[in-house]
Amino acid sequence: MQPILEVDGITGGYSRLQPVLHNLSFHVQPGEMIGLIGLNGAGKSTTIKHILGLMMPHQGEIRLNGQTLAASQEKYRQTFAYVPESPLLYEELNVREHMELTAMAYGLDKASYEERAAVLLKQFQMDAYQERLSSHLSKGMRQKVMILCAFLVQPELYIIDEPFLGLDPLSMRSLLELLVSVKQSGASILISSHILATIERYCDRFLVLHQGKLIASGPVDALQAAAGMPSASLDDLFCELVTRGDPR
Repeated sequence: MQPILEVDGITGGYSRLQPVLHNLSFHVQPGEMIGLIGLNGAGKSTTIKHILGLMMPHQGEIRLNGQTLAASQEKYRQTFAYVPESPLLYEELNVREHMELTAMAYGLDKASYEERAAVLLKQFQMDAYQERLSSHLSKGMRQKVMILCAFLVQPELYIIDEPFLGLDPLSMRSLLELLVSVKQSGASILISSHILATIERYCDRFLVLHQGKLIASGPVDALQAAAGMPSASLDDLFCELVTRGDPR
């Protein structure tokens, strides 16, 4: 089965003289949920920016469904939806208008849009706020708008960066249930989060980044073997692996 996402030997960053990422390679299969974890400054956000096409690698290649960004920008970008750590909204648009704009950008027909929007608005308790301008929303509600827009279009790959920041417990549960649902439908998820105890229960595999290098990867039992810590939690495994810091 062809991976939905292939990151092949990426070296990159803001400067060629001091790259952030060093020969980074991994893949995400259809229907997989992958946790991207690392300390602050490990290269998680830089990795995501390269996948999104916001940064170009110095070396290596990134493919979505076998396509590079250079080969087909439209097909590449329509493969994924992105939920950033900090909500990025248009201040002059309300919640409903953000969703409508997203639907138009992805070519979603009106009937599908209305059906999906109604379900998502109810699921995240945003029904009553459809006409509210984004400038009048709390940070948590702004984050919900980003989540609504991403899950509205039902792409093959969801790229999610620290999605739980600002969310109340009920919304966190709604998001996790939604992740399980889209995964079961065959979509893939690449999620970066510091809340390891939560994502440990949901991710199939983990990628441990340290100083721009992949120092360990695999399901929890593979990380336990790499750390020599049978039955250890993801929190404990992560601390042990990044403290060692030896690429493997």
